[in-house]
Amino acid sequence: MRKRNRIPTHPGGILKRHYLEPLSISISQLSVQIGVSRKTLSKILNERGKVTPEMALRLSKALGTTPELWLNLQNKYTLWHTENAIPEIVKIELIEGIEKAS
Repeated sequence: MRKRNRIPTHPGGILKRHYLEPLSISISQLSVQIGVSRKTLSKILNERGKVTPEMALRLSKALGTTPELWLNLQNKYTLWHTENAIPEIVKIELIEGIEKAS
């Protein structure tokens, strides 16, 4: 796996900067539109909550994106933080006879 030096952007940051701000949509408006509490959405926007598969579906319906977009953003963010929080992972070597994935 290729090591990323830059922290991936949290999906809440993407949601805020690329959708809510340009469209002048408030957290309250979007929470009503997608049927979740304002608190739940606020946690994601403030990068304290995760985008779940259910939330990815809700966001994709309302914003004309795919659920995979939101899940991929969340996965990249979570994997980067996990990899950097567990130093022993770097010491794990590829099993002999297995080809490295590109």
